[in-house]
Amino acid sequence: MKKSIALLLTTALVISTVLSGCGGSNSGAAAGGSAADAGSTADTGSAAPADTGSTSGGTSIDVQVGPSPETIDPALNSAVDGANMIIHAFEGLLKFDKDNNIVPGVAESYEVSDDGITWTFHLRDGLKWSDGSDLTAEDFVYSWKRVADPETAAPYGYDLLNYIKGYEEAEAGNVDALAVSAPDAKTFVVELNNPCVYFDKICAFAVLVPVQKATIEANGEAWTTDPATYITDGPYYMTEYTDGAQIVFQKNPNYWDAGSITFDTIVWHLIEDSNAAYAAYQNGDISMIKDVPTEEIPSLEGNSEFNVAPIMGTYYVTFNTQKAPFDNQKVREALSLAIDREYVAGTIMQGTYTAAKNFVGPGVSDEAPGSSFEEETTKKYGDHFNVGNYDADLEKAKQLLADAGYPNGEGFPEFAYLTNDSGYHKAVAEYLQSAWGELGLTMTVNIQEWKTVTADRRNGNFDVARNGWVFDWDDPSNMINLMETDNGNNDGKYSSAEFDKAVDDARKTTDLKEHYSKLHEAEQIMLNDAAMAPVAYYNDFWLQKSNLKGTWHSPYGYWYFMYGSLE
Repeated sequence: MKKSIALLLTTALVISTVLSGCGGSNSGAAAGGSAADAGSTADTGSAAPADTGSTSGGTSIDVQVGPSPETIDPALNSAVDGANMIIHAFEGLLKFDKDNNIVPGVAESYEVSDDGITWTFHLRDGLKWSDGSDLTAEDFVYSWKRVADPETAAPYGYDLLNYIKGYEEAEAGNVDALAVSAPDAKTFVVELNNPCVYFDKICAFAVLVPVQKATIEANGEAWTTDPATYITDGPYYMTEYTDGAQIVFQKNPNYWDAGSITFDTIVWHLIEDSNAAYAAYQNGDISMIKDVPTEEIPSLEGNSEFNVAPIMGTYYVTFNTQKAPFDNQKVREALSLAIDREYVAGTIMQGTYTAAKNFVGPGVSDEAPGSSFEEETTKKYGDHFNVGNYDADLEKAKQLLADAGYPNGEGFPEFAYLTNDSGYHKAVAEYLQSAWGELGLTMTVNIQEWKTVTADRRNGNFDVARNGWVFDWDDPSNMINLMETDNGNNDGKYSSAEFDKAVDDARKTTDLKEHYSKLHEAEQIMLNDAAMAPVAYYNDFWLQKSNLKGTWHSPYGYWYFMYGSLE
């Protein structure tokens, strides 16, 4: 990477917010029980708005933010590409604006009780689903209980809702115990276990948007892949779903703020191959692509259409701790230390990422306004990885592997690394194959479609896999808590009672200093256990036509196209 591009990547992203711990329970629970019975009873014959006219001659935009998503069900999605589509189709109680501030969504106002426990949201007048039926507070009751329902198996269920009273019972199957209610059609009430001053950020997260009960109960999992049943409440509704080709969204005239939505149509091109995406961009068929071929990056220096922006997130390697020999801490640590992070970020990733020294990277706040969790980690504990002194880490890796019973890799079983073939993922996989080969290990690269990778990771169908996390809200717990035993996004099934206690203490405390102190403690536990192997801190890079105006990119990795224009 040439210097001028690299300089762009050193820009620090600082989001100053004041946060405190949130209450909840992390005890395990048995599956079973009944689903919530509150929700809309509207007829769901078609998602198309009854008053939609011809769209010929309207403005349209063609974009590529990823391949076919595993799902665009808000409750089930845990990937950035799916979330990008969801935020254009749905709107929750609150949302983010272009400056990353929380602003009203379908709730025009809310208030919090003096003790910080009760949050009361007041919905706007005349809210409608895309099929023209009424949207009410009962739809939020149903949707949030659906996320809590163990039958749904929502990856984010525990992360988002354990702050709410009754979540433990809901997780065990008594979904109606979740303390969410609708005293009337326009009022939605949430009761927390303990005060949580960043609960507004949680309410703005895409998983907690409303979904329509009747259409889901009538169509099951297939509701998200049929335009007739993908009922939405946001700026757009679906008119086409062609797996592997494209998803088409049409402007929703029943959206409460439809007058502010500029593009009539968004065509999401589901392209897995970055070279194909680049060719379509070069031909003028697509106005924005997220997947830029890595070999093209050096030639893009100075090109005003090539954008680089930091985001809050970490690229890491997941070990399946339920499988030997990856259930051995010394093995995991040896594999982690054998990675030359500076080489991966600076050479393989051409400086578009930054070598990871810990798990939580830049841009994430600590206790004091404007502070950095990562910088505080370095001050208190030092950096976990010797970036710039790889030889020392490699020698330690060899010794750990010998201590684990595999000197020079002798007796270590052949294993596979699960990844998808886009961006740097294949190149990183091939590097790991070589780096771990230096330890005497034999690894094969298992390349799958993205939606297969996410499903196999979650279901434990892997040995070692590429992984990554982009923050959903600005608190280090959002990523550190991934490694909790009961977290639905804990793909490697790492489990540590000491770690679980530290993050639970951070969640329950109302003392700001203790909240961050416990999260620092938890990060050290997971790093010392080699719960996963951090590799690099994320930056997003993409190509966007110079005549595409009015869109924005958020530090959470989302693009907002609904207010844009093509000049």
